[in-house]
Amino acid sequence: MALRRFEDVEVGEALPELAVRLRRVDLVRYAGASGDFNVIHWSERAARAVGLPGVIAHGMLTMAVAGRAVTDWAGDPGAVVRYGTKFSQPVPVPDDDEGALVEVGGVVAALDEQARTARVDLTVVCDGVKVLGRAQAVVRLG
Repeated sequence: MALRRFEDVEVGEALPELAVRLRRVDLVRYAGASGDFNVIHWSERAARAVGLPGVIAHGMLTMAVAGRAVTDWAGDPGAVVRYGTKFSQPVPVPDDDEGALVEVGGVVAALDEQARTARVDLTVVCDGVKVLGRAQAVVRLG
């Protein structure tokens, strides 16, 4: 997909929804790639001992899933000039074949004509619970 053009984007435009299923194997892969082997991401016993509902996805993995909705829409991962969020709730990942379904929606909330950028506000939920708060990306458009 080509980089989106500034002239083709409007405030209020919805991004295509993205649904990604995270399974325990994804957590293992992410731990290996990131070096984050915290026990709450693989040990049910350890996660529950610290008050979690069970093993949870890495926050940065959840953030990356949400970011994919923006990069898919923009057409170029390099177009994202700023991206931030607040981790508001964990994503519990059950030890089964289904895993956890992370659903991402987004809307163009603002345009900056001089910078040719769009601010995208994201909504990220798992099992109906908002897991990322104030998730926003700024994208430089063509």
